Amino acid sequence: MTATAEIARRFLETLEARDWAAWEGLLAEAVVYELPQSRERIRGRSAYRRFNETYPGEWHLTPKVIIGDEHRAVVWFAWTLSDGGGEDDGDAQAFFEFDDAGLISKVTDFWPEPYEPPARPDGLVERW
Repeated sequence: MTATAEIARRFLETLEARDWAAWEGLLAEAVVYELPQSRERIRGRSAYRRFNETYPGEWHLTPKVIIGDEHRAVVWFAWTLSDGGGEDDGDAQAFFEFDDAGLISKVTDFWPEPYEPPARPDGLVERW
């Protein structure tokens, strides 16, 4: 497994475990997180953490396939979300870019369908 694929694997493991300190250690301070289906962009490690900490419902991520080269990685993963009104599940892909220090500098998540995102704390998310 390449170094980038291993970091992408750790990213999902620490995110699933809600091990925020270990998860943040994989990210560049100025990391950018984008969700094209909901047109959301989050800038910075602390904002990205807050985005995940405040996501409504009980969510889980299970990696299926992880590949990487020297500068990028991609993870195909299964997800489940229990939000009190039922349970949803499906597959998604996350594409990772890395900086020269080997930290994740950008994450782009592709979910199955466009959707209207849940409400977020003010100033956390940019919409386009």
